[in-house]
Amino acid sequence: MKRKWNWPIWVGFVVAVGGLFSYEFFAQFPITRDFPWANLLLFCVGAILLGLGLGRAFGRPHLYRGKILGPIFATVALLVFAFFAYATFYLVRQLPASAAAPRVGQKAPDFTLPDQNGRTVALADLISGNGVLLIFYRGYW
Repeated sequence: MKRKWNWPIWVGFVVAVGGLFSYEFFAQFPITRDFPWANLLLFCVGAILLGLGLGRAFGRPHLYRGKILGPIFATVALLVFAFFAYATFYLVRQLPASAAAPRVGQKAPDFTLPDQNGRTVALADLISGNGVLLIFYRGYW
């Protein structure tokens, strides 16, 4: 009897590795920029599929393939997740604070920047109203 293709191992591995390489894509959107929940969700789906595939491969080896590639893919996926977690949650926190950035409550220097429509807006023009709340986002754009 020919053994069946164990698709959860392959799909789980691709989804888990996709969790690493999709970080640059998800960092473009405000909802996924501050915390990489979409990437962690991809890692979880990949781990579930890999676990399902390993269960099929070792539980019913006469029916499904994957006793050799399954543990290899699971180990590589675990290492990819460990690298992602180390880089995202540890290394980024080790970046030094900007010494030239204004502190909370400190008066901001006057500046002129383009808005989302390309028109230049000066801080002094905005302050002439009731006040201004400046929010600085950490990002890669």
